[in-house]
Amino acid sequence: MFETILYEVRNGVAWISMNRPDKLNAFIARMNMEIAKALKQSSRDEAVRAIVITGEGRAFCSGQDLSEVSEDMDHGEVLRNHYGPMVKELAACEKPVIAAVNGVAAGAGMSLALACDFRLLSEKASFVEAFIHVGLIPDSGNLYYLTRLIGHAKALELAVFGEKISAGKAEELGLANKVIGHDEWETEVAAYAERLANMPTKAISLIKRYLNESYHCSLEEYLEKEAYGQRIAGQSEDHREGVGAFLEKRKPVFRGK
Repeated sequence: MFETILYEVRNGVAWISMNRPDKLNAFIARMNMEIAKALKQSSRDEAVRAIVITGEGRAFCSGQDLSEVSEDMDHGEVLRNHYGPMVKELAACEKPVIAAVNGVAAGAGMSLALACDFRLLSEKASFVEAFIHVGLIPDSGNLYYLTRLIGHAKALELAVFGEKISAGKAEELGLANKVIGHDEWETEVAAYAERLANMPTKAISLIKRYLNESYHCSLEEYLEKEAYGQRIAGQSEDHREGVGAFLEKRKPVFRGK
């Protein structure tokens, strides 16, 4: 079904693994397309409650495969036709998405990680805003998300100088939710993803939606959106289950509905 990624669902988690390890999982057009397709498939699958995007081998993703770049390439059209649809599919996903950054995430690979909801980094991982080194600007939504995560001044510095950011530095800047030791990597990532999958994911989808919308409206408008969202959450099965479990002094079993 897929040629450039691996796809598997287990314990309520969809695992999307970029699978070009000999090329450090560098993007080609087909991989952009397949990631978008896998995200759409995960979004529609009721058995999927959380999503992990990671890389096979020693890299997360090294960015665009430069062997596909030609002098007459229209970089804008490449973004519109390949990267843009992938990023939009990720933004539209209502389920929690984790970037499990197992190694270097450079260029558009860093952009992909930034567009996810959570970023778990291996202690061996790193980020690189590689665009400046080939005379390009950060793309694939990079600056849109980077500025929101760490602010204007620091985002500008990282984009302009393009220096390597270690896992520890990424955590310090607020780019990593958690740094995980190499020996505990697979176990800890799975535990984090499965914890999310067992939470009231209907509420998580609403949190994602209104957090994003908060950037684009006044407080008065946001309070109205918030009231609307809380009405939806209050009518969910998960809300009823949460209240029932509290009153019955038992652990809730959420279904994301």
